[in-house]
Amino acid sequence: MRKLQSLLIGILSIILLLTIVIFRIESDKETDSEVLTIYNWGDYIDYDLLFKFEKESGLKVIYETFDSNEAMFTKIQQGGTHYDIAVPSEYMVSKMKKEKLLYKLDCSKIVGLSNISKLFFKHSSARYNIYSIPYFWGTLGIVYNEKMIKGKAPLHWQDLWDLKYKNNIMLIDGARDVLGFGLKSLGYSINIKDESKLQKTAEKLEKITPNVKAIVADEIKMYMAQNEAAVAVTYSGEATEMIENNKHLHYIIPSEGSNYWFDDMVIPKTAKNIKGAYKFINFMLRAENAAQNAKYIGYATPNIKALKLLPKAIRKDPKIYPNEKILDNLEVYQNLGPKWLEMYNNLYLEFKMYRN
Repeated sequence: MRKLQSLLIGILSIILLLTIVIFRIESDKETDSEVLTIYNWGDYIDYDLLFKFEKESGLKVIYETFDSNEAMFTKIQQGGTHYDIAVPSEYMVSKMKKEKLLYKLDCSKIVGLSNISKLFFKHSSARYNIYSIPYFWGTLGIVYNEKMIKGKAPLHWQDLWDLKYKNNIMLIDGARDVLGFGLKSLGYSINIKDESKLQKTAEKLEKITPNVKAIVADEIKMYMAQNEAAVAVTYSGEATEMIENNKHLHYIIPSEGSNYWFDDMVIPKTAKNIKGAYKFINFMLRAENAAQNAKYIGYATPNIKALKLLPKAIRKDPKIYPNEKILDNLEVYQNLGPKWLEMYNNLYLEFKMYRN
C-alpha cells in the first residue's frame, strides 16, 4: 500500500512539475509576442516613432544600440540576445546572409514595399529583396569650419595631410571609412583586395596622425558644432545636424570619390517575435513615418513617397541628396570576406594604436 501511495505521489509530482514547465514555456511565448527588441545604430530613429508604434501595435519596444557593424554582427552571431529587428549596412547584410543569420522575408507580409525606390534595391547587396529593406542611405565626406581654416578649404582627401590641420581633424570611428578615404587619396578602390596597396595606404595614414585630434562616434556632431576641430571626416547625416547647429560648417564629397552607403532593416534568425518584426517594418515603410524619421535624423530616405512629404529645402539639399553625377563616382562597400576584412580591421587597429 505504501509503495502504491509513493508511486501515486511520484506521478502527481511529475504531473505538477510538467504543468509548471508548460506554464512557464507558454508564459515566455506570451511575453515574447508582447515585446519587440530592436538593435540599431545610436541616435538613429525618432523616439516619438517608437512611442507611436507601441501605442498602435500594443507591443513594448526594447531598443538597444551598437556602434559598428562588426560589433552588431558578433552579438547576433553569438545569439545571447534575441533581436527581432537589426539595422546593418549593405556589406554586412551580405555577410549575415552568407552566414545564414537572417530570415528570408515574406514579401506578402510587407505593406509599402513599392514606396522604396528600385534604385536602392539595385544597389542593395541583398537585391530586390527578400532579406532586407532599405532604411537610410548617405555618403562619407569632409566637414570643415570656415572660421577655423586659413586659406583654401579642404576639398580633396589629400588635403587632410596638410600640416596646417595639425591636431585639428576628427575622424568617425570606422575601419572601412578611415581605410576608405586613405585608399581614395591614392586613387584606389575602397574595396581593394591587394596586400601591397593596403600596406601602402596604412603607411600613408600613419603620416596623418599628427593632424588627428580624435577618433570618435556619435559625439563628433557635438564636438564639431562646438568648434572643437576645424575638419571632420564623417557621414552626410551627421554633417547635416552639425551644420544646423553651426552656420560656419560645410560638407563636401571629394571629387575623387567616396563611399555611398545603405543601412537596411533585417530580421535576424534569432528573432522571437517575427510577427511583430513585420509590423515594425510595415510601420516604418509608411510614408508619413519614414518622412518624420528622415526629417529628425537628417539622413536620406529611400522612400520616394516619404521624400515628397519633406520640405523642399531638405529634398533639394545636395549634402543629403547629391545628384546622379556625384553618385556615379561613389562606391558601395562590398563584403570583403573574412581574410580581407581581418586585414582591414588589423590595419585600422594599428593606425589607432600608432596615433596613441
